[in-house]
Amino acid sequence: MGNSAIQIYPLGDQALTIEWSSTINEAANQKVMQAFRYWQKNPIAGVTDLIPAYSSLTFVYDTAIIQQYSRGQSPFTWLSQKINSTNSTATTVEEETAPLIVPVCYDPSVAPDLEFAAQFAKCAVEEFIQLHSSKIYKVYMLGFLPGFAYMASVDEKIRLPRKETPRKLVAAGSLGIAGEQTGIYPLDAPGGWQLIGKTPISLFDISKEDPCFFKSGDRVKFEPISLDAFHDLKNSKP
Repeated sequence: MGNSAIQIYPLGDQALTIEWSSTINEAANQKVMQAFRYWQKNPIAGVTDLIPAYSSLTFVYDTAIIQQYSRGQSPFTWLSQKINSTNSTATTVEEETAPLIVPVCYDPSVAPDLEFAAQFAKCAVEEFIQLHSSKIYKVYMLGFLPGFAYMASVDEKIRLPRKETPRKLVAAGSLGIAGEQTGIYPLDAPGGWQLIGKTPISLFDISKEDPCFFKSGDRVKFEPISLDAFHDLKNSKP
């Protein structure tokens, strides 16, 4: 891949991971997404799944199929060499798409940690909301729950610690912050992020061909709405 800074390592005996960086890094993630799209368009026989993350890309593979091509080499070695010999990140810069607009209600009744968050950030609640909603975020990866999008990076002033004791139940649609990340719980689940708002839209629908609202690489903008608008939108869902 023409870059000595990358690392390729096994992930169990049926997967390997390429890592460009160990931190949340826009430049590294751009390489991740370039490689992800390249290998989507140029699939390797035996690779059954590609999983992009913040700064890494994981290849899941069928050992039996890889062994048909590897001529005695281990599947990991053969696949590593094939990946390393291909400059999959030397692609043209893609056009920036318009951000997805996601309505969010920041009313305290649906944002139980907002007051704490503003106090922690040493600002008024209104300024906290403005700082959070004025930025365009990038979806770096999906994980934790089906359709949970890890987005970054929030303004340095409003970065928050995780809760010392996670909640046993966080309602679907709840918007939280943990460190420089922000994200929305697509399903009811336990969670330790600081909850600062809630969206009325559904982010995971198993009945759809693509059940996840977000995908890696999306750009997202939060649009503040009133509590009345939140209930109207929530009640208008089919």
